[in-house]
Amino acid sequence: MSFVDHHSDPAKIVGSVDKDWWRGAVIYQIYPRSYQDSNCDGVGDLAGIIHRLPHVARLGVDAIWISPFFRSPMLDFGYDVSDYRDVDPMFGTLGDFDALIQRAHDLGLKVLIDLVLSHTSAEHPWFKESRVSKENPKQDWYVWADPKPDGTPPNNWLSIFGGSAWQWDGERMQYYLHNFLAQQPDLNFHCPAVQNELLDVARYWLDRGVDGFRLDTVNFYVHDAQLRDNPPLAPERRNANTAPEVNPYNFQDHLYDKTQPENLEFLRRLRAVMEEYPAITSVGEVGESQRGMQTQRDYTAGDDLLHMAYDFDFLSGVYPSGSRIKEVLERFDSIVTEGWACWAFSNHDVERHPSRWNMTEEARRLYAAVLMCMKGTICLYQGEELGLTEAYVSYEELQDPYGKQFWPKFKGRDGCRTPMPWVRDNAYGGFSDAKPWLPVAVEHLERAVSVQESTPESTLAFYCAMIAFRKTHRALAKGNLRIIEATDDILLLVRSLEGQEVLCAFNLSDGEQPLNLPAGDWRQDKGAPFDTDAGNAVLRPWQAYFAVRETASETTI
Repeated sequence: MSFVDHHSDPAKIVGSVDKDWWRGAVIYQIYPRSYQDSNCDGVGDLAGIIHRLPHVARLGVDAIWISPFFRSPMLDFGYDVSDYRDVDPMFGTLGDFDALIQRAHDLGLKVLIDLVLSHTSAEHPWFKESRVSKENPKQDWYVWADPKPDGTPPNNWLSIFGGSAWQWDGERMQYYLHNFLAQQPDLNFHCPAVQNELLDVARYWLDRGVDGFRLDTVNFYVHDAQLRDNPPLAPERRNANTAPEVNPYNFQDHLYDKTQPENLEFLRRLRAVMEEYPAITSVGEVGESQRGMQTQRDYTAGDDLLHMAYDFDFLSGVYPSGSRIKEVLERFDSIVTEGWACWAFSNHDVERHPSRWNMTEEARRLYAAVLMCMKGTICLYQGEELGLTEAYVSYEELQDPYGKQFWPKFKGRDGCRTPMPWVRDNAYGGFSDAKPWLPVAVEHLERAVSVQESTPESTLAFYCAMIAFRKTHRALAKGNLRIIEATDDILLLVRSLEGQEVLCAFNLSDGEQPLNLPAGDWRQDKGAPFDTDAGNAVLRPWQAYFAVRETASETTI
C-alpha cells in the first residue's frame, strides 16, 4: 500500500511525499491500555498493538492515533506525564515503539501520538525542582501564585476534575495551577524555556518517525498572566461538552484560565517545527464549550497553525438528527472558513455513541455511513467498528478518578475504555490471559473480532465496506459539500470534486421516506453496503442511497 495519493494537489506533493495526506483521512484511535496485552499483566501494551495492526490495516484506515504511553504514575492513565522522552515500562520500551512505527509504516499506516503539553505529572523532575524554592532554575516552569491575604487561592478558577484549580504547596508556600487533577500541575507557557523544551520534545518523537500529533487540551496551554477571575455563566448558556452537567466547572465563562491569544504564537512555533519534516499533521483537541468553533477557526487559520481541530459537537448527548447534522456542518463552514474539520462520534473520554444516542443496530450502521460522507477527516475509536456499546463498570471496579469524584450521576470514562474483544470463547475476550485492568463486558464477547470477521453481514464488514467506498470516491474524502435536504428524518447531501459529484441520501428513521433526487443525470452507485432500489422512489428505514454524475471540473478546497 502506497503512502502517496497520486490525485492530490501536485503543489503539495514533495518528491514522493504527499503533505496533504491527512485531509479527508480516516484515523483509528487506539487506547493502549485496552487494546491488547502481550505480557499477561492485564494491561495492553505496544507489543500488543503491533500484534493487532493487521486488523487495523484490514479496516482500510489511513492512520492510527495512540493515546499516551509515556512514563507516568498513571493517576490519569498516561495523561499525567513524568518523562516525555520514554515509554512507561507498563507499555514496553522505546525499542517497542520503534518497532511499532516500522510495522505500521510497512502496513501503509501513518502514526499519530497523543502529546500532552499543557501539564505534567507532579512526579516529573521539572516540577520536583520547581517546587523546591522561588529561586531555582525552574522556579517559573509552572504556574505559581501567592495566596490572597486570607490564605485562599489566587482567583476563582476551577478544575475540570472538580473543585479549585489551585493546590497549596507547603514546601514552596504558594499555590500552583492544575486544570485537571491536583497531581497534574500546569506548565507555564509564559516562560520561554518551557516552550523551547516542549518543542524539543516534539522534535524527539518526529525524529523517531511519527507522522503527527493529537494535541491534548490544546487551548489550555497559556493562562491569563494577570490571573483575573472568570465571570459567572448564565444557566441558559451552560454547555456540558467540556465537563459533565454535575460539574460546577460549567458555571463559569472561562475567559482567563484558557484560550489566551498568546497561545497562537506557540502554535506557530510548533507548526514551524513540524514543517521541518516531510508530511506531518496535527489535530488539536479544543476544550471550549461556549466558543468551540470560533477557537477552532482561530487555531487553524492559514498554513502556520494547526492542520485541523477535533470537533466536539457529535461527541455530545444531542441526537444527530438530519436537522442537527445540517446545523453543525453549515455552522462549521460559516465560522471555520479556512480550517479543516475532524469529526468523531466516540473517543476515550465520552460514552460510546450507540449507548449515548440509544441506537439500534440499523441506526449504528447508517450513522457510520453518514460519518464517512462528511466533509473533513474522520476519527474512529477502537471497538467502534464492532458496534460496541458502553460497558457497565461497577463503582468497586472503577478506575477513573473523574468518575469517582462525581459518581453516581457521572460514572466516569471507564465504560468506553474496557478491553477490546478479540475472540468470543474466552472470559477476557482474547485481550489477556490475566485479569484485565477493567472488566471485559460480557455483551461485547458476542461482537468480538473473531465472530465478525467471518460474517459478511457483520458491523465490522460494514465499516470496512464504507471506508473502502469513501476511498473509491475522492469527493467523499476531499471534496466540497452542499446539503440538498435535511429534516429530522432525512439527510441528502452532495460531495463534489474535480468534475464528479456524489449524492448521498440517508433515511434516519424507522419508517419509509420519499427519495427526492435533485435534477440531473445521476447514476446509482451500488458500491456501498446498502441494497436500496432507486426505482421504488422511497428509502426504507435506516437505508442509504448513493449516486454519481459528471459535472464541470471543480478543484478541492
